[in-house]
Amino acid sequence: MKLLRVGEAGHEVPAMLDADGQMRSLAGVTGDFGGAGVSLAALDALRGINLATLPVITGRVGCPLSHVPNFLCVGLNYARHAAEAGMAIPAEPILFNKTASALSGPFDPVILPPGHSKVDWEVELGIVIGRETYQVSEADALTHVAAYVTVNDVSERAWQIERGGQWTKGKSAPTFGPVGPWLVTADEVPDPQALGISLALNGVTVQDSSTSDMIFGVAHIISYMSRFMRLLPGDLIATGTPEGVGMGAKPQRFLRAGDVMTLEVAGLGRQRLDVI
Repeated sequence: MKLLRVGEAGHEVPAMLDADGQMRSLAGVTGDFGGAGVSLAALDALRGINLATLPVITGRVGCPLSHVPNFLCVGLNYARHAAEAGMAIPAEPILFNKTASALSGPFDPVILPPGHSKVDWEVELGIVIGRETYQVSEADALTHVAAYVTVNDVSERAWQIERGGQWTKGKSAPTFGPVGPWLVTADEVPDPQALGISLALNGVTVQDSSTSDMIFGVAHIISYMSRFMRLLPGDLIATGTPEGVGMGAKPQRFLRAGDVMTLEVAGLGRQRLDVI
């Protein structure tokens, strides 16, 4: 299933894509997509619905998650990205978080915050957790995934790296977490380590890789995180970005007003983001 939310910001309704790519409203059929609303049980209840009986809707495609209990991230998780950053391959996953208030839609503008100087792009594979997950084995970890989604981990590098402390403050400005356009249920992604992942800036491809270059795969990340915390239905995990970010360019190139980012993870839909 490909699940999304349609409508003006703050007034979105849940929807599903049909076989022809039309958006069918799930209003009144299910609750909003967020937290328990994207649990494995909630998604199973949608299987078998006759979409032809549901109304076709049009309009803005918003963030496919109304909210997230936690927005968790993995840093330096692609081998070639670590190389371009001049950093050693990490022995264990580097974990950090973005604030939930950074969530944004896949076609909404990315707003450069006051005082910015080094805002960067990072296309990533996102994981949506489908049930409570604690001390799960790597062998069982993928059974806890509800869906996969495209994420742009927009980052202000000066705030992230040069201001001391943790990375969170460089990751969390409003609109720094574009997600979507769709949640693609896990049954439609048989191998999350075999997905193309790319981002173009103003029509020029700058990131073009595969999730096969991940240092720590999806199953490892979920199992590892669950050693230290209880993951909840609706938690969103961004799994790291491949090489080609602005910080790694020579010379470095950061986002400016008027730039346009287009990005996608294969099979999960494409974002188009104007920078303002």
